[in-house]
Amino acid sequence: MGDMTHIPTASLELFGLTLTVNYVTIINTWIIMAALIFIALIVRSRLQDTPGPLQRMAELYISAMDGLTKETLETTTRAYFPLVATLFIFLLLCNWWGIIPGFDEPTKDLNTPLSLGIMGFFLTHTAAIRQKGIAAYLKEYTEPFIIMAPLNMVGELAKVVSISFRLFGNIMGGAIIISVVSWMVYSVALPPFLYAFFGLFVGTVQAFVFTMLTITYIAVATK
Repeated sequence: MGDMTHIPTASLELFGLTLTVNYVTIINTWIIMAALIFIALIVRSRLQDTPGPLQRMAELYISAMDGLTKETLETTTRAYFPLVATLFIFLLLCNWWGIIPGFDEPTKDLNTPLSLGIMGFFLTHTAAIRQKGIAAYLKEYTEPFIIMAPLNMVGELAKVVSISFRLFGNIMGGAIIISVVSWMVYSVALPPFLYAFFGLFVGTVQAFVFTMLTITYIAVATK
């Protein structure tokens, strides 16, 4: 977990607009995505009838995510399985990334969880429209009374804020606690334990919570 007193940024000109981005977050995110692609290619190249340790781990993970998706959505389709499996493992690596010296968690930058929250929002409502049709979808916003429509819309938007800030707050909060304690005890004994707790345990829990909330929103919207 790096220094939080300085945010490394770069400015980009796009369609006449000046965008300021945290290039460290972008670099870390692309490294994680490249690592996931590399691992997937390695597993695929070593598939065999008698699975080795790596293939068994992959099959166990796929089976768990597939079962979780079907149980949550109460369906036999695997349409959302790729989303759930990819989202969880991506967030897991993002949350663990700060344990490696010299790297920062992409989820410590609000842009990452907020982007994923917005993605989940659009996927949820696209799935609802496809499942129910546009008329039935819009009608739900007027229930139980038509005057509730604005409040129902705000409630849907609030889900994006809630799911994004929950992940961001937990990861950033852990990073702040570790930085403060490290400064107080000069990184002697307690910080390694905190790294393990916030990086591994809290990071795993928050990745699972974010993934479950996303798939639960889809399940509720499509019923």
